[in-house]
Amino acid sequence: MPSALITGATAGIGAAFARRLAADGFSLVLVARDEKRLLVRAEELRLRYGVETEVLPADLADEEGLAAVERRLREGVDLLVNNAGFGLPGTFPDVPVADEVRMLKVHCEAVLRLTLAALPGMRERDRGAVVNVASVAAFFTRGTYSASKAWVVNFSESAATELGGGRVRVMALCPGFVRTEFHERAAMNVSGIPGILWLSADDVVGEAMRDLARGRRVSVPDLRYKAIVAVGRLLPTGLTSRISRRIGRR
Repeated sequence: MPSALITGATAGIGAAFARRLAADGFSLVLVARDEKRLLVRAEELRLRYGVETEVLPADLADEEGLAAVERRLREGVDLLVNNAGFGLPGTFPDVPVADEVRMLKVHCEAVLRLTLAALPGMRERDRGAVVNVASVAAFFTRGTYSASKAWVVNFSESAATELGGGRVRVMALCPGFVRTEFHERAAMNVSGIPGILWLSADDVVGEAMRDLARGRRVSVPDLRYKAIVAVGRLLPTGLTSRISRRIGRR
C-alpha cells in the first residue's frame, strides 16, 4: 500500500487530498496543529475508505513540530503534500514582523526542510513525489503572501530540474480562489470575488493529481486560471500590481 503525508490535512485542499488519496488506496499520515480535528478526520477516512491513518500533531512554525515531521518523513513515504499555509490580516508593512516571519517559516522553511527529508528515501527507492501547494498569487506581486508562494514555485521547479525528470517528481500546485476556511481565518473580505472564479477543493486536487501523473512541474488548475496567469505574464508588472491590489482583500 502506498503512503502519503499531508500537512494542513484537517480542512480545505489538505482534506481534499486526504479524501482523494484514501480513495486511491494510500495509507495516510495527517499533519496539522489541531490534534482533536486530526483524530476526527483520521477516523472518518479509516471508516469510509478502509485505509490506515496516522495522526501527527505539529506546528510547522515551531522547531519541535517541524523536526517531528522531518523524522517521520525519513521513515519513508511515497507522496508528500506540503499544503500547510495561511494568510495574514492586514497588509505589508503594517503586519507585525513576528507574524510575517511565522508565515515564511511555514510557507518556505517547512517546505524546504520537509522536501529535503522526504527525497532521499524516494530517490533510493526510485519512486515518489512531492506536491508543494503554492497559489496563483505567486505569479502576481501582492505582498509577502504572494512573495512566499513565488518562492515555493521557483523552489519546486528548481528541485524538479535537479532531479532530472526521473521517477521522483516535484510539482508546485497553484490554485486560484478555493472555497475553504483560508479566507475567513485571514479575515479577508472576498465578497467582491465573482462566483465564476471560485473552485472546489476536490476539483483542484483532481487536476493536480492528473498533472502530477503527466510529469508537470507546475499545475494551475482550471482553464480560467490558466488564462489569468498567461495574461498576467504578458502585462506590465506595474499594471498587474494595481489590479491585484483591488481584488481579494477589501
